[in-house]
Amino acid sequence: MEIKKIGTEPSVKGPADWFTGTVRIDPLFTAPDPALVACVSVTFEPGARTAWHTHPLGQTLIVTAGCGWAQREDGPVEEIHPGDVVWFPPNEKHWHGAAPTTAITHIAIQEKKDGKMVDWMEHVTDEQYRR
Repeated sequence: MEIKKIGTEPSVKGPADWFTGTVRIDPLFTAPDPALVACVSVTFEPGARTAWHTHPLGQTLIVTAGCGWAQREDGPVEEIHPGDVVWFPPNEKHWHGAAPTTAITHIAIQEKKDGKMVDWMEHVTDEQYRR
């Protein structure tokens, strides 16, 4: 058994290449080999969001606070709230983040395939975000 104490890994700012707006990432765990899963808590300030991206083995989001939006390519923007669980299948192009006036925090769970957890793409434009 291993207990990882809160605060053993520092919060990091979401990189501008991957996010629009102010985003904080709090690492929760990366399972040791041979396990593939990793988990982070991500907080988006109002209007902040990810860039478009995919995950080779999919991604699960568990909303813990606030109100946000999520969208898969060619789908509608969906509002998400605390307690909602969002599943993006493998290689589904999508983005997620805060609503325009409300922050959101979610836990993001994803797995590595061939050492990779995510493929980052172009930023979500303001026009795409506002639809």
